[in-house]
Amino acid sequence: MRSGVEERLREFDDRLRGPGRLKAELIVELRDALTDAAEAYREGGLPAAEAERRAVAEFGTPAQLVPAYQAELAAGALRGLSLRALLVALTLMAAGDLTWQGSSWSDGPRPPAGYLLLSASMDGIWLAVAGFALAGLVLGRLAARRGWAGTSPAARLLGLGLTAALVLGSVAGVGLFTWSVRLWDAALTWPPMIIGAVVTGAAWFSLARAGRYWLAATR
Repeated sequence: MRSGVEERLREFDDRLRGPGRLKAELIVELRDALTDAAEAYREGGLPAAEAERRAVAEFGTPAQLVPAYQAELAAGALRGLSLRALLVALTLMAAGDLTWQGSSWSDGPRPPAGYLLLSASMDGIWLAVAGFALAGLVLGRLAARRGWAGTSPAARLLGLGLTAALVLGSVAGVGLFTWSVRLWDAALTWPPMIIGAVVTGAAWFSLARAGRYWLAATR
């Protein structure tokens, strides 16, 4: 049979949504708080079961506490997404052109105007991603410093803007890669292109997980 503390922790675990590591840390904090309260009651002479029952009752119900904890998880999820997005954006802006330098087709005919426009737009998209991500990190630090509670509308807007910019970047990036392969068959065997595709794919996988966690935490 579950103890009162473990049963209450299970309820929190079932209702909270967010990054696994942050959620696990939060559950550990809750367990420590409830365990300390129950221990204090036991030292006061109450039986173990009654001590846990009273500690759980005075701590508050999930309906009362989940919104605040969920807001904390949402803030953490936005920080994680923003940090990953900023690192990826800066890396791709700095190293994106390196995949083409020295290629066998770089001195050939100029690609179509549409291709050039799509290629040039990537820097703008990544600048937007970096801007949203940096704003998200600054807002998160400011909220933690000033003790703001809850998930602010500004944080939700920044998260949605960052997510939208990342989706746009992924669609444009896949389109640019596909168009490149169709224009130059050698692109599939060009080592920098292969390495760039693998690294970018891993980065997008990480960003997709972080984005999914943020959307789940704010839903």
